[in-house]
Amino acid sequence: MIRIFKIFCCIILVIPFLTGCWDRLEIEERAVVLGVSIDAADTKKAEQEEEEVSHIRGSIPAPQKGMIRVAVQIALPGRIPLGPGEGGGGKGSESHTVWVLEVVGNSIDDAIMNLQQQVSSRLFFGHLRVIVVSEAVAKKGLENVNDYFRRNPEVRRMAWLVVSKGNALKFMKATPKLKRVPTLYLISTLDEGIKLGKFPKDYIGIFWSNESKKGQEGFLPYVEMKKEQNVEIKGLAYFVGNQMVGVTKPFEIAGYLGIKGVNPAGYRRFIPLGGPNEFVMTNATQRRSKIDVRIKDNIPHFTIRISMDFDIEEKLSEKIEINNLDILKKIEQIQEESSVKFYMKMIKKTQVKGSDIFGFGEYVRAKEPRYWNKQIKTAEKWRSMYKECTFDVKVSRKIRRIGMKAK
Repeated sequence: MIRIFKIFCCIILVIPFLTGCWDRLEIEERAVVLGVSIDAADTKKAEQEEEEVSHIRGSIPAPQKGMIRVAVQIALPGRIPLGPGEGGGGKGSESHTVWVLEVVGNSIDDAIMNLQQQVSSRLFFGHLRVIVVSEAVAKKGLENVNDYFRRNPEVRRMAWLVVSKGNALKFMKATPKLKRVPTLYLISTLDEGIKLGKFPKDYIGIFWSNESKKGQEGFLPYVEMKKEQNVEIKGLAYFVGNQMVGVTKPFEIAGYLGIKGVNPAGYRRFIPLGGPNEFVMTNATQRRSKIDVRIKDNIPHFTIRISMDFDIEEKLSEKIEINNLDILKKIEQIQEESSVKFYMKMIKKTQVKGSDIFGFGEYVRAKEPRYWNKQIKTAEKWRSMYKECTFDVKVSRKIRRIGMKAK
């Protein structure tokens, strides 16, 4: 009996180690999706084009927001370059590395189901890097987009969700010169923007987190495809809830970074000194920001203190004496005065739409909880209250380096 008991215990201990591959799925049996684009579709044409996979044509009405066109970029097994020697792009190179398919549907889930009917392997979103949504879809609302991808356990929170100017499908079919995989080029553009201090971290997980807060709204990168298949970050697409309500200019991204104190700083600007062609180019290097809130006349009043270090990179006139201390003080003063106007203009631009992308409402929740619980409570009430808030911006600029001059 003791021997039988020992054998039985050994079997019990071994069995768990034998079940590790019971649900394995070979990588060759997966259709690895690298990118997804979502565009608005013409409802009449889309109804005729849609396959009868989830319903019989004409059995259900078209959605109120219209039908959508979804395209996916699928990696071809063994074709993705793995080393630096296999890099480079060019005309037609994307046809050797990825496969772009497009379908129409009433929702994201419906479109993906129609797409799966056309692909022999199961669609796998574990390596999804970017989701490109057209401006038209973003203005109608991203509720369905967020709902589908947020519930999908395969989608990583480090992926990017971006809004495109115009059609989003062209980002899936692009042929960039520097990358053989179009989505990787778009991702590298955004990642390098973060490293160079030109764009904040705004992965899809961060966007969803900001969107769910009561005192803050989400924003997304706003991008445009240029003539040579390169991608330009055109600004921030800011939202109210799930709906896009406005876009900043590219330089206004620096306003958001300055108010939030995001480092490193990397934006350059011209400073006029009064005379003809008397301009100097400055480059911000370090940002610091502190935000205080107090209730004034039953309305939140915010004091924003921003300090920044910058270098003088070049001058456009030989008359400008960079080594002159008075000139340097004048440059700092002009920089401070223009920065106050710039930051206030940026804040007022978002106040008009009630889109608090800076998270001022979260400061009220943290520092003035009694006021929040009594006067605001909900995200909808804060959107209307944000339009009435007052601000006091104080800016301090310091020149650290003025460069070198060869004689």
